[in-house]
Amino acid sequence: MRFFKYCDKLLIFITLILVSIGTIMIFSASNVSAYMRFLASPYNYLIRQIIILVVCLFFYVAICFLNVKFSSKISSFVCYLLLVPLLLLFVFGKVTNNAQSWFKLGRFLFQPSEFFKVAMVIWLACYYSKNSKNLDKYTKALYPVLIFGLAFATIVLQPDLGTALILLMIFAFMFVISPISKDIKKKIYTLGFGMVFLVGLLLLSVGNKLLTPTQMSRITSVVSGTGPCSEENYYTDGNQVCNGYIAINNGGLTGLGLGNSIQKYLYLPEAHTDFIFCIIVEELGLLMGVGIIVLYIILIARIIHVGNRALNDRDAMICYGGAFYIFIHIMINLMGIFGLIPMTGVPLPFMSYGGSYLISLTIMMSIIERISYENNLKRSLNKGK
Repeated sequence: MRFFKYCDKLLIFITLILVSIGTIMIFSASNVSAYMRFLASPYNYLIRQIIILVVCLFFYVAICFLNVKFSSKISSFVCYLLLVPLLLLFVFGKVTNNAQSWFKLGRFLFQPSEFFKVAMVIWLACYYSKNSKNLDKYTKALYPVLIFGLAFATIVLQPDLGTALILLMIFAFMFVISPISKDIKKKIYTLGFGMVFLVGLLLLSVGNKLLTPTQMSRITSVVSGTGPCSEENYYTDGNQVCNGYIAINNGGLTGLGLGNSIQKYLYLPEAHTDFIFCIIVEELGLLMGVGIIVLYIILIARIIHVGNRALNDRDAMICYGGAFYIFIHIMINLMGIFGLIPMTGVPLPFMSYGGSYLISLTIMMSIIERISYENNLKRSLNKGK
């Protein structure tokens, strides 16, 4: 088929490797927890993940055969549409890990904020490229701030501070690479730094009233430098991170062997989600952990390469935004499990169990693949003339 002739085969190959490793490790990390915590089949999470992967495959194939122009056009509608479930969460949402961020759909949970991240990247790229000649006007340049601000406020109030932080950083990144006039950018940068300073002061003064005790404890343990394994933190909020350290130490260079993790025996209750990297290193070794990070680097570099070769600003911004979207999830997850920042429940791309994030990530990857296909096809046709 023509699509496979002009698509980015390396991007597909790396994605398939990461998904394959992730699926195997989700089963290995979750089978004990499924049986011992929930009295379910050891294959419970594997079966769910395979169902999610089938859905992902459907979205991937469908979007890969859709024109990027069409996908970009509906992105604004999707952004506005997702504001509705974000608001309805306060009434119908399910509370998980102290955040009312989910809708329960049968045996699965649906998190609207994950899809909003991807929709926002595509919409902002489309909006800023379409209005590039009018971005010296405040009304045009700052209109996306209103949409982002509404979504950001609802996510903060859930409260899902990890997702809100990622959404803020993605929006800030898209704002920085946008063709907005330098004068407006300078003023917004000044205002943004001022707001960050004020929020910092607010958290220091009345943070115990705005945040849950768990969130406040996570922040203070990092800021104070006491660490997760200190006497005061080990049996509370530092327990999971410290057990993650133990898992990584157990693994050494080559690991204990696939399926032989010790820490997945309920020492790490989120072994198949937030802390899956620790189980990977424990079972397959530090060399495999480094290998996965190298694959991530190649993947992100390849996406940036597609963006550099893009034939228009819209496609380039989508690729750069997609690369940053993946990068920031990797960084926050790894920094959290290494105790450098408070744990925020951010999944590791292609590795962690979860439907909403994996489907939204698949949508992002399929649009990037479509951009690569369209650009390669146009170049080929131009050479033939």
